[in-house]
Amino acid sequence: MKHYSQIITINPNVRFGKPSIRGMRITVYDVLSWLSSGMTVEDIVLDYPEITSQDVLACLAYAADREQMHRIAS
Repeated sequence: MKHYSQIITINPNVRFGKPSIRGMRITVYDVLSWLSSGMTVEDIVLDYPEITSQDVLACLAYAADREQMHRIAS
């Protein structure tokens, strides 16, 4: 798998600078919300064919890394 930094981008002109998938309007938060509501990776990819399962996993990796950084900084 690619490192999430190759997939997750932050652009102030896209969704107000929220981390998103490859510059698209689908944010990490969107994907995490779908997963937490019970959607599977397969469900997400079927509903949003512009993203891949690797994109979904990159969102999870990004969130895990952010959580780890938050714990270290606290």
